[in-house]
Amino acid sequence: MTDYLQAVFAMLGPKEERLSDPAAWLRLEEEVGRALPADYKQIVDAYAPVQINGHLYLHHPASEWFNLAEHIRSTSATWAESAWESYVTEPEDDPRVFCNLPQLSFGTAEGLIPLASTDQGGQVFAATQVHGTSAGVVVQGSEGDWAGHAMTFAEWLYRYLVGEEMIGWDSAVFYPGSVLLEYLPTEPNQRTWETYGPERGM
Repeated sequence: MTDYLQAVFAMLGPKEERLSDPAAWLRLEEEVGRALPADYKQIVDAYAPVQINGHLYLHHPASEWFNLAEHIRSTSATWAESAWESYVTEPEDDPRVFCNLPQLSFGTAEGLIPLASTDQGGQVFAATQVHGTSAGVVVQGSEGDWAGHAMTFAEWLYRYLVGEEMIGWDSAVFYPGSVLLEYLPTEPNQRTWETYGPERGM
């Protein structure tokens, strides 16, 4: 059985751990009303704030810039006011159905918590239930389509990095070679810098 968290660390390479701060996570989790996925927090603490392979953004709750708490607040407010239902065409692409929710909310203890985003319009959420499992990942792709993945965030990220269709319809893109990490500034007067993970043999 694959240990997806370790597989992600192996692909991304040495951990930067610029902002590891348990108190920041506690404040954030008190604000949203539930614990965020443990594997997600480990990945964020290891690398964020970061842009991965030129598209996927991860924020950090202890960062002044690219702050995760602010990302969750602003993204949740935007989605709460959006016409997200207009993209639902069948029960299988309705997040209320595959998350077993009577109504959909964002940034709440029972609802979807924004975890990551892409510069192509994709959004990644944590859900308390997906397809009958106790937790999972929900995405809305750049075309507006919804999908639920009954898996951990680490498994979702691993599959995303190896080129599977994980961020909506027709989203599969494989970048061969090492994973590109663009480390984002955490405060003023810092610069962005790029590095690559280990050779993957892909």
